[in-house]
Amino acid sequence: MRSANWERHLLTGLFLALYVLVLARLWWPIPLPGKPGWPDAVMLVLAAASSIAALARHLPLQNILFAALVIMLATAAVTWLDLKTGVPFGPFTVGDNPGPMLFRTLPWAPPVIWVVALLNSRGVARLILRPWRKTHNYGFWLIGVTAGLTAIFDLALDPFASRVKHFWIWGPTSLPLSWQGAPVVNFFGWAVVALLILAFITPLLINKQPHTRPPPDFHPLGVWLGGVLLFGVGAASAGLWSAVALDGIIGVGVATFAIRGARW
Repeated sequence: MRSANWERHLLTGLFLALYVLVLARLWWPIPLPGKPGWPDAVMLVLAAASSIAALARHLPLQNILFAALVIMLATAAVTWLDLKTGVPFGPFTVGDNPGPMLFRTLPWAPPVIWVVALLNSRGVARLILRPWRKTHNYGFWLIGVTAGLTAIFDLALDPFASRVKHFWIWGPTSLPLSWQGAPVVNFFGWAVVALLILAFITPLLINKQPHTRPPPDFHPLGVWLGGVLLFGVGAASAGLWSAVALDGIIGVGVATFAIRGARW
C-alpha cells in the first residue's frame, strides 16, 4: 500500500511539474532540448497515468486499465472514421504538430485526451451528484452528467488545440453554427460517443466491495479544472478572449457545483 501511494504521489508530482512548464511556455519561449512539443506530450501521458493511479485507490487496477483501453480503442476508431468521413465530429485534418502517427494516419493524442477527459469528468460528476448517490436513478444521472462534462471539457479544449497549438484544423461544414472554428456538431458528437463508451465501461468502474461512505475525491476535479485553466491561458496568449471568458465561466461553474456536492 505504501509503495502504491508513493508511486501515485510521484506520478502526480511529475504531472504538476510538466503542467507548470507547459503553462509557462505559453507566455515565455523557454528553450528546451529535443523535439518541439515533447513537454505537451509528456504532460498528457502523465495526466492519464496519474488519473488512473488515483482511481486505483478505490478500484482494482486491472478494471481501470481495461476501461482506459476500451476508451482508447473506441475513440481511435471514431477518430479514424471522422478523418475519412467527417462523422461524427465534423470534417477536420491533422495539423502541423500532430506528433507520432498511428498507422501513418491517426494522431496518437486524441485517444489519450479522451481517457483524461472521460475518467476525470466521471470523477467530477461523482462530486456534483454526491448528495443523490443513494437515489434510485443515480447511475443514469452519473452517466448523463459525465457525458455532459466531457463535452464541456472539449468546448474548452478545442480552441486551444486547434487555434493555439494547431493539433488539428477544422474544415467547412454545411451548418453555419461553429465555436472558434469548430462545428457545433463536434460537441454533440463528443457527448454521444461518451455516452456509448460509458455504457460499456461503467460496470468496470463500480466498487462492488461493501464499505462505508468514502470521502470525496478531489483529484479528478483538480485535473479537470487544471485542463480548463491551461486552455484558458493558452487562449489568452493567442488573443481568443471569448474563449477565455467561456473557460472562466466553465471553471467557476463546475468548481462551485462540485465543491457544493462534495460538502454535502
